[in-house]
Amino acid sequence: MNRRQFLAVTSTALATLPSTLPAADAPARSRIPIGFFGATHSHAAAKIKQAMTSPDWDFVGVWESSVAGRQTCEKLGAKLVSQDELLQRARVVAVESDARDRAGHALLALKAGRHVHLEKPPAMTLADMQSVVALALEKKLLLQTGFMWRHNPGFQSLIEAAHQGWLGDVFLVRGFISNNLSAASRIEWAEYPGGSMFELGSHLVDATVRLLGKPKAVTPFVRHHGSFNDSLKDNNVAVLEYERATAILINTALQSGTTPQRSFEVLGTNGTATLQPIEPPTLTIDLTKPAGPYRKGSQTIPMPVYRRYEADFVELAAAVRGERSLSVSLADELLVAETILRCSDMR
Repeated sequence: MNRRQFLAVTSTALATLPSTLPAADAPARSRIPIGFFGATHSHAAAKIKQAMTSPDWDFVGVWESSVAGRQTCEKLGAKLVSQDELLQRARVVAVESDARDRAGHALLALKAGRHVHLEKPPAMTLADMQSVVALALEKKLLLQTGFMWRHNPGFQSLIEAAHQGWLGDVFLVRGFISNNLSAASRIEWAEYPGGSMFELGSHLVDATVRLLGKPKAVTPFVRHHGSFNDSLKDNNVAVLEYERATAILINTALQSGTTPQRSFEVLGTNGTATLQPIEPPTLTIDLTKPAGPYRKGSQTIPMPVYRRYEADFVELAAAVRGERSLSVSLADELLVAETILRCSDMR
């Protein structure tokens, strides 16, 4: 199915679907069986630990074939199970495998009638993500993508300020995310044509799309600038153009020092919201005129305690129980995935 055919089939359904569909057939507050496809992603260990210790989840185990992934499970004391046992016993499957395998593993889980938490970036091609979204829609199953900052209170407050008009008309967004990538990770990430923009920069793309929506144009600059004997695109910029705004997202895997530099800034006609650092979230809002709960001038906004992944899995459990819908719709999950591929020069 080509892109035009896919959109023709699903656009009406997605447009009428305000959020991913909750499944209301579980008894309230019951522990939900969850299992993991893979444990090789850098977020996997923390998420497995979350599932093993949270009162929301009944941890089934992990299917993992690689030596590195099995060692991760051994260190955590996480049970290893077969693929058949995972798909038979788990009600939710968290996909934490390598990027090349994620969409395929998500499809296996959805075909088995399981809700899916899918690690980011969710797919290496738009066709793969279209297939995942179409199957979730067809089977009325939940699909949550694991972007770690969706419940970061700094991002939530920043996006609220923009959407409520408190910053005025937004005209510029600037995002920066860096790390100093290890030699082993460089080998893995070099498999992706978009390099570290695809793997790490995707967090900035997710936030930008949730803030501003679908860009009318994207210009990627993915480059290999490090003095390493590999092909990793390690120094990257993406420019997203909107009708009356521009977003400039910068990603590098060459950051020196001990602390990765990560920030996100939104400029509007009434003021600026700056999240720096992103973790722990430190949000500064500077307004020309008071708006909403904020006064005129520069102010640092108090933030509640924030732990990565915790709120994501709380939300997912509540959606499985039918207590709420997921905060990001299937249509927006597809748009985020498509925009990541555009920013990474992968379509």
